[in-house]
Amino acid sequence: MFEAVLTLCAALAAGPCRDTLLPGFEAATRTGCEAALAAHPPDPTRFHDLQQRDGPVCRPAGPALSFEEVAPGLFVHTGRIEDPDSSNRGDTSNIVFVIGERSVAVIDSGAARWMGEAVWRAIRARTDKPLTHVVLTHMHPDHVLGAAALAETGAEVIGHDGLSRALADRAGNYLESFARLLGPEVFLGTMVPEVDRGIAEEAVLDLGGRALILRAWPTAHTGTDLSVFDPATGTLIAGDLVFDRHIPALDGSLTGWQRVLGTMAGQVVARLVPGHGGPVLEWPEGAAPMLRYLGVLEADTRAALRAGERLGDATGHIAAEEATRWQLSGSFNARNATVAYTELEWE
Repeated sequence: MFEAVLTLCAALAAGPCRDTLLPGFEAATRTGCEAALAAHPPDPTRFHDLQQRDGPVCRPAGPALSFEEVAPGLFVHTGRIEDPDSSNRGDTSNIVFVIGERSVAVIDSGAARWMGEAVWRAIRARTDKPLTHVVLTHMHPDHVLGAAALAETGAEVIGHDGLSRALADRAGNYLESFARLLGPEVFLGTMVPEVDRGIAEEAVLDLGGRALILRAWPTAHTGTDLSVFDPATGTLIAGDLVFDRHIPALDGSLTGWQRVLGTMAGQVVARLVPGHGGPVLEWPEGAAPMLRYLGVLEADTRAALRAGERLGDATGHIAAEEATRWQLSGSFNARNATVAYTELEWE
């Protein structure tokens, strides 16, 4: 398989360069790829803030992300349970794609453009059906920053109806922080995606003989949480509403998250794909560690408030007993305590 790539370089003369995939020009031969480029030349202004070295060329296909088929036609890439950095290149969250009779949907997209490109290659290795939908389960950068590459195939980008505003508010911070964490070469060409459709309650995506049910949730993990249910296989794709082994990260409402998990526990599903860990969990049994952690976080925070502790003192011990039960506790537990304290002190 051959694909079209464009070498992009940072605007600075000594800046890094990276070969960037131009999705949609794949062909079995170099000649076929070149013919596709000639027939539909890519928009040269797509990367207006970067330097382009010559024009696009056709090369053998680059590496794809690894995916496991956990149910018929439903594939999961399992990210590492690590903080994003230059070693893991931001590959720290789960990504899913679902193949219907007519088209494909991707759920979440990774932390940088290179990941969206690698997802596209994985899809093309399994089907030539078009990618019609990219669903983003919430606003966090490790789940959304690969989406722009996938959107270039013509796919519709879908999320919670608050997602577009949330990304606009945080775009500068996300791009700056992840460029620093991953490194400028790895992050080159990454941009915050535009959301084409916001979901306020529920929606159904028709992939041809296979419907995906999208549900927007009240504020929980974040204020922009969305889940995807695949009735054909009984699989619930929860995004970061559910964590496995990776300590839950609270960026919304503690009590709201507990209520949402209670509602989700009543859903009859064959398996659940979490946003981190997995690749699949039994449900609702898979929620037990999270519910325990959130319960301890709430109880310890309320005790600190009753004792009149200041925030800076309380965060040092809230949910400390949970530290050894989760990976990355040092990165997230104090933040969770801060969010919980701030929420519960105003009840």
